[in-house]
Amino acid sequence: MSAPNAMPLRVILAQPRGFCAGVDRAIAIVKKALEKYGAPIYVRHEIVHNEFVVNELKALGAIFVKDLDEVPDGAHTIFSAHGVSDAVENEAKRRNLPYIDAACPLVTKVHRQGQKHANNGEEVVLIGHKGHPEVEGTLGRIHGTTHLVGTLDDVATLNIADGTPLAYVTQTTLSVDDTRHIIEALRTRFPDIQGPDLNDICYATQNRQQAVHELACADHHADLLLVIGGKNSSNSNRLREIGDDCDVPSHLIDNADGLDPAWLKGVNTVGITAGASAPEVLVQGVLDRLSQLRATTIEKLIGTEESMHFKLPPELQD
Repeated sequence: MSAPNAMPLRVILAQPRGFCAGVDRAIAIVKKALEKYGAPIYVRHEIVHNEFVVNELKALGAIFVKDLDEVPDGAHTIFSAHGVSDAVENEAKRRNLPYIDAACPLVTKVHRQGQKHANNGEEVVLIGHKGHPEVEGTLGRIHGTTHLVGTLDDVATLNIADGTPLAYVTQTTLSVDDTRHIIEALRTRFPDIQGPDLNDICYATQNRQQAVHELACADHHADLLLVIGGKNSSNSNRLREIGDDCDVPSHLIDNADGLDPAWLKGVNTVGITAGASAPEVLVQGVLDRLSQLRATTIEKLIGTEESMHFKLPPELQD
């Protein structure tokens, strides 16, 4: 219950927030496949990094597995939005599994860029986080010498001979600021290195990070930032880190159950955003919980309106 004399809590919603076109497409692929082929549909790894979405798809008949050896012969199979290596795809072909690759087209674009550089005789530096599914998939799509860096220290310790033709590509969900620093370090150490402009990083990543900058660092200064998203979601973690970098107490929560009322003590303005794999229903749940704790006023930040849409694979198009 809200305290009767408490000052109304100002809540500002980031714009944009939540689902991006790649996530929309991946979820639609699973749902369309279930409609067309019937349950069960097997999905290698979480289709996107969000427990709510995964549980919703499980209820419809999707079965999530870690590896293809858990998929029965002949079962319809979907690869996650993060992309997979050639080895995974080749294993599916070897077993004659009917599969659909739900990789975000922007991740696939990074795969193509990396392989193009390798075909040109260049060694490739991948900027990303070791162990992340997108990074594992990208490393497995570039046939040539690749180097993974995630920090400035990694750049400093790269064992690459002077004069080696070199190029870089990036994981799509990184912090734009962190990526900028790593690219600058690469160019300082390897002046002839080739690679995309920062603007070539995923549009959704940039837009959501810019909105958090507006919430936490600019005129709409928030006293508290709530990021709704999975703990294993790279882009959601980056959003929380941006809030921390702006000296705003910032918390990554799965849903309204993760909201600690103690966080609101002394807080007048709360900024709310959601990672690219978090559905709007989870945002609404947090708003409802806040309104139970305090009287609230809700504003929407003026931000980028996204109109990107990715087509479904031909076999699932109506």
